[in-house]
Amino acid sequence: MPPPDRVLSWPRLAASSFTSARSVLGLLGLGAALLVVPGHARADIYTYTDAQGNVHVTSQPVQAGKSGGKMDRISSGDGTKSRKKAAQLFTVSMPSDRSPERFGRYDSWIREGARLYRLPEELIRAVIKCESDFDPRAVSPTGAQGLMQLMPATALRMQVRDAFDPRENILGGSRYLRVLANMFNGDLELTVAGYNAGENAVMKYQGIPPYEETQGYVGCVVGHYRSFKALNGEGLRSAR
Repeated sequence: MPPPDRVLSWPRLAASSFTSARSVLGLLGLGAALLVVPGHARADIYTYTDAQGNVHVTSQPVQAGKSGGKMDRISSGDGTKSRKKAAQLFTVSMPSDRSPERFGRYDSWIREGARLYRLPEELIRAVIKCESDFDPRAVSPTGAQGLMQLMPATALRMQVRDAFDPRENILGGSRYLRVLANMFNGDLELTVAGYNAGENAVMKYQGIPPYEETQGYVGCVVGHYRSFKALNGEGLRSAR
């Protein structure tokens, strides 16, 4: 039996219920481009503290001086300590909306995304938690936008016109999760890793890429996914 942490309880969708992964990739204009393995990616991870004190994690250096922020580099490597640090940093960023109500504000659209793309609601919620902490106006130093932190290119691929519209963002992010889930046969960790690092990186390493950011991100999402699965509805809305 496969380890439970690596398998999602979702089926691979038939064409009658949702377009197959290959067809989706073709419709979105991806085709063979997804099979092109990029050059060796950077393993350096940076933390960026903006002028408001919010901490962001990025694989690319940011010119912090122009915006009054501070840039730090986390040393590369696969040690347990560095992975834990990276995972913790995904929950540090302070959302503009700090009210507890925000955790239940997008429930109807999370349910819609889960229903349309046959995903666990808890997975969508865990991605939102680790990406933006339920802040629909969040923008990362690298340009990712909205609740599920869609990069402009990904938003375009997923047919999202306004990444700051909560419903559009959630449906676009959910659609991308479904494409990844079909691509990686429903493997939870590979699906989440692909959401963070891109499908090419997962295919290149045939597993979770050895990027500190991605390893921390997978830990963050899987951890919250398990927690949300264990919580009842009231606890879920108040989870922090």
